[in-house]
Amino acid sequence: MLLRRSRLSAAASALALTGLLALGGCGDDDGTTATDGGSGGSDLDLSSLPTGAPVACDYADDDNLPAARDVEKPPAEAAYTGEIPIVLSTTLGALDLTLDATKAPCTVGSFLSLASQGYYDDTPCHRLVTPQSGGLSVLQCGDPSGKGTGGPGYTVPDELDGSETYPAGTLAMANIGQPDTNGSQFFMVYAATQLPPEYTVFGTLDQAGIDKVAALAEKGVAADGVAPAEAVDIERVSLG
Repeated sequence: MLLRRSRLSAAASALALTGLLALGGCGDDDGTTATDGGSGGSDLDLSSLPTGAPVACDYADDDNLPAARDVEKPPAEAAYTGEIPIVLSTTLGALDLTLDATKAPCTVGSFLSLASQGYYDDTPCHRLVTPQSGGLSVLQCGDPSGKGTGGPGYTVPDELDGSETYPAGTLAMANIGQPDTNGSQFFMVYAATQLPPEYTVFGTLDQAGIDKVAALAEKGVAADGVAPAEAVDIERVSLG
């Protein structure tokens, strides 16, 4: 079973027909345009973060998903290194993340760039998958349109070594089932989930955060079978 962010509705339908699970809503391709940005990510002073030897990153234009908000691409060389504490302020409460810029420098560089531009501010976590609804234990966020069909307008290369596992607390990127198709959508694992090593892991969620997401999951999914029954929004992203 694969975990994918949605392309367009036709592609999502094809995934359903083949028995694969698309990680993301299956909204129609209705010509969605970029939405207004959030609060600007003013709490992120990226100049204070540790840096190391720069790593070249190929942030290519995304021909599959429309830009959900107008943002600039990250620098073509990712320089952050080490562990970077991040707080997602959400309607569930604060979710404390630790980004691993040593393991996934390009992914972390993109995430921080988007966060600093307010891309994730005031956005929904649009998909919840439970063991009952889809055999997985994940909450997906990262598309300002709330449909699962939006991205930042560029792709982020995979950062995989084939040993990836997805225990509770994993923070990983969603994709469309093809190499190097990560964007802005990510998922948080709240209980051990079996997946092939095809989803870039770029950090962790602490135990308190796991507990909050697991409590959300106990309330189930909405009538559409996609969104969490209790709506969840990211209000802003800040450094921990």
